[in-house]
Amino acid sequence: MISPAEDGVERIEARFQGNGFSPHRHDTYAIGLTMNGVQTFSYRGEQRASLPGQVIVIHPDEVHDGGAGTEEGLRYRMLYVAPEQISDVLSGVGRPGLPFVPSPVISDNRFRTELAEALTDIDRELGTLKRDCLIADLADCLWGHSDHQGPSGTALSWPDLKRCAEFLKENCTDSVRMEQLEGLAQMDRFTLSRQFRAVFGTSPHRYLVMRRLGRAKAELGAGAPLVEAAVASGFADQSHMTRHFKRAFGMTPGQWRHLSAASATQ
Repeated sequence: MISPAEDGVERIEARFQGNGFSPHRHDTYAIGLTMNGVQTFSYRGEQRASLPGQVIVIHPDEVHDGGAGTEEGLRYRMLYVAPEQISDVLSGVGRPGLPFVPSPVISDNRFRTELAEALTDIDRELGTLKRDCLIADLADCLWGHSDHQGPSGTALSWPDLKRCAEFLKENCTDSVRMEQLEGLAQMDRFTLSRQFRAVFGTSPHRYLVMRRLGRAKAELGAGAPLVEAAVASGFADQSHMTRHFKRAFGMTPGQWRHLSAASATQ
């Protein structure tokens, strides 16, 4: 089941047996709860396991997979939140950059309660008030479990970085050059790349690719053929889109469309 996307927040429920997802990475925080069964996954070179009631935190751009650890199978719910929303909350209270949580499996009653409320009735929209409160609470929980190591050196240039992100969103189907971003940010490409990752959790190029994938998902959801969705989203061809899609979501565009269509009929 996939919930309606709401301004930087997406929620899903998944059930499966055996291996669920191949190794992939996305540019959001993935924060979830194991509902039934044992969830196993590889993360930062180690095999991990989550039991019912434990919170899972996957940092943006970290490769991971997923599967059921027992024969009874697995049911879990996951929330994906854009890292810039977390950065925005924390910067307002003097905590710049993204919090990195060293342990991807956490036992924390408050964290679990906040997350469980957001993951209830995922077929319904959160609404702006609940969503904004949720992001603030999640940012606080992430900071509480993080290593508290913010970016070093020059302070982050928020307006310039946001301008670059908006430019990438608006021009995601075009060929964007680093020189264009350097001009917008008024900083060299190396400083820009470091500061961009501190706020958005990934590189400018990968941020652009993920915006293209978001466009592709919208095209596929509207019924566009795979080849047309690829071209409309800025990819060279269908195979180009499929490679990036599987790396980001752990499934092919066709598999995603099937899952999305099944959710819409429930």
